[in-house]
Amino acid sequence: KEHYDKTEVMIPMRDGVKLFTAIYTPKNHTQRYPILLYRTPYSISAYGEDYVAPAKLAPSLEMLAEGYIFVSQDLRGTYKSEGQFEVLRVNRQKGSGVMSTDESTDAYDTIDWLLENLDHHNGRVGQWGVSYSGWTTVQGMINAHPALKASSPQASPSDMFIGDDWHHNGAFRLTYAFAWMNYAAQERSKPTQAQPETFDYGTPWGYEFFLNAGPTSDLNKKFFGGGVPGWEDFIEHPNYDEYWQRRNVLQYLDNIELPVLNVAGWFDAEDFYGPVSIYQEIERRNPVNQSTFVSGPWKHGAWHRERGSSLGDIQFGSETSDYFKKHIVTPFFRYHLKGEGDWNPPEAIVFETGRNRWRKFDAWPPPDVEARNLYFHSGGRLSFDEPDARMIGNDEYVSDPNKPVPFTTDISVGFPGHTWMIEDQRLTSTRTDVLVYESDVLTEDITIAGPILANLFVSSTGTDADFFVKLIDVHPGDYVAPEPSTAAVPMGGYQMLLGVEVMRAKYRNSFANPEPLQPNQVTPLSFHIWDKFHTFKKGHRIMVQVHSSWFPAYDRNPQQFMDIYQAKAGDYRKAVQSIHRSTASPSHLALPVMVKKLD
Repeated sequence: KEHYDKTEVMIPMRDGVKLFTAIYTPKNHTQRYPILLYRTPYSISAYGEDYVAPAKLAPSLEMLAEGYIFVSQDLRGTYKSEGQFEVLRVNRQKGSGVMSTDESTDAYDTIDWLLENLDHHNGRVGQWGVSYSGWTTVQGMINAHPALKASSPQASPSDMFIGDDWHHNGAFRLTYAFAWMNYAAQERSKPTQAQPETFDYGTPWGYEFFLNAGPTSDLNKKFFGGGVPGWEDFIEHPNYDEYWQRRNVLQYLDNIELPVLNVAGWFDAEDFYGPVSIYQEIERRNPVNQSTFVSGPWKHGAWHRERGSSLGDIQFGSETSDYFKKHIVTPFFRYHLKGEGDWNPPEAIVFETGRNRWRKFDAWPPPDVEARNLYFHSGGRLSFDEPDARMIGNDEYVSDPNKPVPFTTDISVGFPGHTWMIEDQRLTSTRTDVLVYESDVLTEDITIAGPILANLFVSSTGTDADFFVKLIDVHPGDYVAPEPSTAAVPMGGYQMLLGVEVMRAKYRNSFANPEPLQPNQVTPLSFHIWDKFHTFKKGHRIMVQVHSSWFPAYDRNPQQFMDIYQAKAGDYRKAVQSIHRSTASPSHLALPVMVKKLD
């Protein structure tokens, strides 16, 4: 309040709908300031005379001190804005007519109004946001207003069926979707500044709640009364049909000429595929572009909310979020919106876990990378050696959807998206329904940079199955975390999760047209564990775990070919899953190993 004046306005869109907007203008009127826009479905509160918390207003406190005109807006149909909210509103750029609106046109119209009605601006606008607000930032880049000079989408989803919040490779992300629909998709009378009512799970343990709740088909009637539109969309569109395809933002990323700072977190449990794919698509569709990819050792949005010196039990040796704010996002906007300072970044500014260092590359993934196959062998061995031609075999386990593999030790409900993407995997490595493959002790450092390709050869006694693959860094048995330590468990033998991905087998050839598995027939599955930048240090081991449930992060697969949203309790059956390892069926991971040793 000492440095900014606050104004609240209703900004009209081209179709007459008005969006509630809060404008924070520096009290010092002796200079002109750029405008920084933030658009959210989660409320721009505080409303009225109260001021929003500084951390919610700007990407960094340094930017607050430097002076910008900060603009925050409730999306169409949310809180105090007029209109109807549509989850991931379809981009209508191929439509025509003044009444055709989407988040891109709403951003354009908002910028237009601000330039015409605000005093003391310098004619330059930037946009930023995290998660859903990151997605609205991407939308603002499409057919962008000429005054939009810089955008920073952070943890933006790109495709909710392939790799972001609600599905991964067609597998439904149960806890996240349930929690999000209970919060953000509630239909309420407008306008309002009240937060949605908190859902009462009736138990502190999400695993217990969802297992007792029964099959996914029962959840809508039991807990949503059949009346939450977003949940209805899941049921009506179980495959990758036009509904999902039209919401894939990647297809609209042509003619992106403005500078883009695309931010991700290596351990983001919600939206990591989005930032990587958005960066790659801008590069592919716009040969001449000003796009920079940033990724650090963060969970979802932690670069904005936390110091970033640790995550769960793992420490990173410095305050990585502070580095991002001071040395990346602040100079990015300062240069492009104020014309001050220096900004001549490489293509990628990324944090190397394991060695705990920031690195800069002229491309992402870096050019000095080659694929090295890490093969599964008998006895749970993992090696870069190819399978012996004389060795024919497989490893099998019984997958019981009524006793699914837990995804975390955290006793919580909702979506505990804090540390489970880096959590100690000793919680599952002794289960009989989890296969474990482990390398010998490494005699030298191995650094990976980029996406990991899982190439499995599987068979099942069922007609569908999920296959989860985890890549893990096993610490030495005598390892002790440096002080001050945040570790809540002994770190000797710690199994640090680096990456995990799932393939729902019926989508192995097409997400739009699922196919059953043929029982007991060896079938190849190939899918990515998305990008990592990590050094397995000398003295550590590399581990891979394979299993067929990860509950309740993902819904249970009945293990027979069917529409899972219609499955009943009796449809969930045990199945024997096999991973094959031979010269003909060499299950392995293709690791992107850096050839050139880093300093």
